[in-house]
Amino acid sequence: MMKFLFKGLMRDKSRSLIPIIVVAMGVIMTVFLQSLLSGVIGDGIESTANFTTGHVKVMTRPYSENMSQLPNDLALVGVDTLKESLQKEFPGITWAERIQFGGLLDAPDSTGHTRSQGNVSGMGIRLMNSTEEITRMNLGPTLVSGSFPTKKGEMLLSDDLFHKMKLKLGDKVTLISSGMYGDMVLYNFTVSGTLHFGITPLDRGTMIADIEDVRSALNMENAAGEILGFFTDERYDNKLAKQTASEFNAQYTNSNDKFAPMMLPLSEMNDMGFMVAYSENIQSIIVLIFLIAMSIVLWNAGLLGGLRRYGEFGLRLAIGESKHEVYRSIVAESLLVGIVGSVIGVLFGLLISWYMGKVGMNIGDMMKDSSFLMSTVMRAHISPTTYYIGFVPGIFSTLIGAMLAGIGIYKRQTANLFKELEG
Repeated sequence: MMKFLFKGLMRDKSRSLIPIIVVAMGVIMTVFLQSLLSGVIGDGIESTANFTTGHVKVMTRPYSENMSQLPNDLALVGVDTLKESLQKEFPGITWAERIQFGGLLDAPDSTGHTRSQGNVSGMGIRLMNSTEEITRMNLGPTLVSGSFPTKKGEMLLSDDLFHKMKLKLGDKVTLISSGMYGDMVLYNFTVSGTLHFGITPLDRGTMIADIEDVRSALNMENAAGEILGFFTDERYDNKLAKQTASEFNAQYTNSNDKFAPMMLPLSEMNDMGFMVAYSENIQSIIVLIFLIAMSIVLWNAGLLGGLRRYGEFGLRLAIGESKHEVYRSIVAESLLVGIVGSVIGVLFGLLISWYMGKVGMNIGDMMKDSSFLMSTVMRAHISPTTYYIGFVPGIFSTLIGAMLAGIGIYKRQTANLFKELEG
């Protein structure tokens, strides 16, 4: 029967062309929006994780309560031992020590007097003898000039601040900040390279140096403000992050140590809970919107098509078909239309999403004053869900539309259908 209905639909374009086009367009938009939002929101979450929070973060309890102030006087000590313990307990997670700090960067003139100054948001990461953090933070493509630090005392500076302070590569600058013991510290660095992230908050004034240099500058030997954990599959998994944090924190539940370590998942830091929840539910929201919208459109299309086919229905009833059989055939036709339209829509939707993922769309002008760590280039991300999400509204909307439109068959009197056939 399905083969017979399929041939009928292909030969009668008035019954199939418009519904297939409507379904295909709806599926294309569903697939594209899902991949685009997945890419944009996912990139925002990953950017925040790579630069600030990690997928999970270990710190002391008082540090977590004042995290926004970057209180290095409340930092973790004995991090070598703690990191080794974390690697043994959670082998599926990569751990990285970080020190975040704020300060003032002073550039002297030839006489030693201040020539220019700039506020910096600094970060100490493993730069020398390892490329892991450079790769994780994607610093390679962001290097505008110079090179990464290769010897003690070298550091990287955001390109915008570099030009604002009128510096040159190789210039000496002095970091003025607060040390681990609350004292004011001054430490000399050499600018070895400049970075442009394409993320407004980072481009305003970021300084990155090797963590050992930062430890020396802030008197933080074998200490770190934070130890960040990253899942090996790269993408953030909120359920796994919460489970990992719960297992770690259970070890210190009864500890009386004021500076006992604790772990937080990304969703509980930097107000990221909403973004994580939104990313988890966005697929359902998109499907629901297009399911309702397409069902209404296809319902109307079915009603119009049904008006033209009342003569056909009359003939089929006259030769012995029941209303139930006619109704079922309409629903079966809609299923075929939904499958064909969905296949076409998914193929085109994936093609557009792939192109958007490769080329992207620059929205830098729209994010000049943004404080959210998100790339200025919007890119789509094709996930396993992208391959099948379009079939949900594509097939179910045609079925719902046909079922609603087909109700009219039961409301019409058989005698009237015969009269329309005779007319």
